[in-house]
Amino acid sequence: MAKYRQGRINDEVLKELSVILRNIKDPRIQNAFVSFTAVEVTPDMKYAKVYFSFLRTDAREVLRGLKAAAGFIRRELARSLNLRMTPELSFYEDKSLANGAHISSLLNGLTYSDDDETAESDSESNAGGTNQ
Repeated sequence: MAKYRQGRINDEVLKELSVILRNIKDPRIQNAFVSFTAVEVTPDMKYAKVYFSFLRTDAREVLRGLKAAAGFIRRELARSLNLRMTPELSFYEDKSLANGAHISSLLNGLTYSDDDETAESDSESNAGGTNQ
């Protein structure tokens, strides 16, 4: 039962953080098109890891902007969520999108030649002949 509650809290915090993100006036955040991808709140509700992704600028600049706005974000989070304790936020870059794009480019770079096709058909015909 605790895992289910933990997941619901993570989802609610993520949803509220996305709303709060629109109200941040820091140009390091606004110009980078930042979005929060996941939140992991500890079971004691003291700390939360917030994973973010962005499209423009440098990761260090975005991280500095988020750290500078952490107090504002936490205060707004406390106002919007009815929790006994508002977690302290720490921000981490989510590299899964970049990893997925890299894997996609590797897969798109693979070539399939006619030699591969003839080798497959030869091996299939040989395998079929041994079973007779």
